Amino acid sequence: MNKNYYAIIMAGGIGSRFWPMSTREYPKQFHDMLGIGESLLQRTFNRFAKLIPKENIFISTNKNYKNLVLEQLPTTNEKQLLLEPIMRNTAPCILYASLKINDLNKDAIIVVAPSDHWIENETEFLKNVTTAFKACAKKEILMTLGIQPSNPNTGYGYIQYDVSTNLIIPENSRQINSITNNIKKVANFTEKPNLKKAKQFINEGNYLWNAGIFVWSSQSILNAFQKHLPKMKKILCSNNKIWNTDFENDFIENNYKNLESISIDFGILEKATNVHVLPVEFGWNDLGTWGSLYEKLPKDDTKNTVVNAKTLFRNASNNMVRTSKGKYVVIQGLNNFIVVEKDDVLLICPKNEEQDIKQIVTEVKEKFKKKLT
Repeated sequence: MNKNYYAIIMAGGIGSRFWPMSTREYPKQFHDMLGIGESLLQRTFNRFAKLIPKENIFISTNKNYKNLVLEQLPTTNEKQLLLEPIMRNTAPCILYASLKINDLNKDAIIVVAPSDHWIENETEFLKNVTTAFKACAKKEILMTLGIQPSNPNTGYGYIQYDVSTNLIIPENSRQINSITNNIKKVANFTEKPNLKKAKQFINEGNYLWNAGIFVWSSQSILNAFQKHLPKMKKILCSNNKIWNTDFENDFIENNYKNLESISIDFGILEKATNVHVLPVEFGWNDLGTWGSLYEKLPKDDTKNTVVNAKTLFRNASNNMVRTSKGKYVVIQGLNNFIVVEKDDVLLICPKNEEQDIKQIVTEVKEKFKKKLT
């Protein structure tokens, strides 16, 4: 394995759209959402460990989840954890991790990815990441993996690329350029569009879904922070001798709250002129909702999908059922519903109304005055 390859896994979210399974105390990334015997975090870590030395895989998460991470990833140690004292979006956590990794290895090439995404073809995914690693090792660029869209989805951001330009690395061999010649220069980022605009993007053919998976050298991303978010970098660089020491956690505890809460997309990528994208197809889903999970799980003849439960369906179809292991569930006359049971909570919600789950969580807090969320 290449000792210069590193990964930052972002695992600090709450995943409130997966309530009641996902809660503040035990968010979705720590659950076996797919019913396969490993949590989403474990699956992501094990995927990267096929390409990257395990000791080079860092986990960015909230300090409250420290023990959960160490319990689920027993081969990691505390120095691989970046413990955020407060939620501050993706730019601050990426800067923190990049400074820490750059202190260890000035030649580091880093992939940044969420902990909770579905990757169907892991071999193809790792091949794509390797291509991006090789490009970023040779040129100061910021890269993202762009998913070839299969439909005009309005739930994802889109990346427009310049069809007329491929990445060329002049000083290197034809072999290197044959690997990187599918990498395109990014022309524009668009946040979640309406359906009309999404259909237009699909028809134009040079738009990709933004998966939030990034690759760059540690020095390239630190240079970008210096240029586009200098105040943030100044705060975290006020004492460069604390990284990977016993003083690091105290420094972060005292200074992290002073950082602007901003995404890496808004803070860096939409401003930088050296952003490139690799169009990819490895079977991807951000697993952001029960509905998206339903789409990726195996189904019976009546399009019902089940995780953990033992079920009897009567005149019922297109349902998503998830319970504690071994729970017996009988469903009659129900179509296109989400049915989720966890401990003393049962959620029954039409699939086409799952966007209301965040509001439901708020109402549950107000009505029951109990720690259910």
